Amino acid sequence: MNFPIMKGRATRQPHVGLPEGTFEEEHGREGFFGRVSHLYHAHPPTGWSRIEGKLRPHAFYLDKVKPTDLKDKNGWSVPILYNDDLIISISRRAEASPAYYRNADGDELYFVHLGEGKLETDFGVLDYEKGDYIVIPRATTYRFVPSTKDNFFVHVEAHSEILPPTPEQKGLMGMHALYDNGALTIPEFTEYTETPSNGKEYEIRIKRLGEWTSVFYPYHPIDIVGWRGDLTVFKINMRDIRPVMSPRVHLPPPVHTTFLAENFVVCSFLPRPLEEDQDTLKVPFYHRNSDYDEVLFYHDGDFFSRDNIEAAMMTLHPQGIHHGPHPKALRNQDKLKRTNEMAMMIDARHPLTIAPAAEAVEWKEYWESWQEKKETA
Repeated sequence: MNFPIMKGRATRQPHVGLPEGTFEEEHGREGFFGRVSHLYHAHPPTGWSRIEGKLRPHAFYLDKVKPTDLKDKNGWSVPILYNDDLIISISRRAEASPAYYRNADGDELYFVHLGEGKLETDFGVLDYEKGDYIVIPRATTYRFVPSTKDNFFVHVEAHSEILPPTPEQKGLMGMHALYDNGALTIPEFTEYTETPSNGKEYEIRIKRLGEWTSVFYPYHPIDIVGWRGDLTVFKINMRDIRPVMSPRVHLPPPVHTTFLAENFVVCSFLPRPLEEDQDTLKVPFYHRNSDYDEVLFYHDGDFFSRDNIEAAMMTLHPQGIHHGPHPKALRNQDKLKRTNEMAMMIDARHPLTIAPAAEAVEWKEYWESWQEKKETA
């Protein structure tokens, strides 16, 4: 057992009983899983007066993005952020495409921010609605059939499997924490019944190494009469995720893990009671993301730790530069009893690149939002 070294003014336990007039920063490795020290600042680590250079916090108004699938029935989602492990895109598909899709580059995760409809797959048909996470395994044939015109999906393409955390990964919380796998929904299977095609061709558009190939069939491409196994499309809705809580200490983001993939993790922040202990920090602690880029998509509710953040916005906090609560949230943390926010977080091990579609809708002054506002007379 290693005991922490303590120098100067510090608290015995992180996030509890901070020395008067200090601002705590968690300086850790491996996304809150590795070695860590807590630094006690005399000023907020985000109290900068200016930033020169490319490294800064970013925020994007994604409801202003117009993907090709908004008007083009066979269009695809538009990239927002990407690296060699994943692509985060936006889809606004308004109606079903004539073609079916198959992504041979990796697993896919769709988060439904707006809209509802059906997802046709090799494994059957899955109804979807607002708040759903839908996982589609690599090379699955599928097609979205929206029943609404105003639709909005956050689309994550991974170059690895996307899976729920295992019981071993949930650890001491137990296998039923966050959500039991029994809460997952799989497609409703209906056996294929052959009907005459009358000369009609069906198209499957296959994505491989970022390029598209179209394969045509004289019969319906999903001609499945049965299936067995443990690989399938599945979904879970945010409302079925049960957040982990502690009344006496602010818990780190990994306890809210929803899915794991190679070199990135997906977490869900959901309404929950705030910590009750008067000595406990009730807002996210300052940190500098030593090993991960942090992405947040704001889905619904009141995002109390951020000023001027609205639903359908996305933030990117890169490795190496601080972020944490805005001054207003820090001042008001004792006035709130619970959170009322729904947000999706993606922590990426390797730095993310900002795509042109995101640059076009960026709130360029986002980094200034941590500066104290001057009171007007």
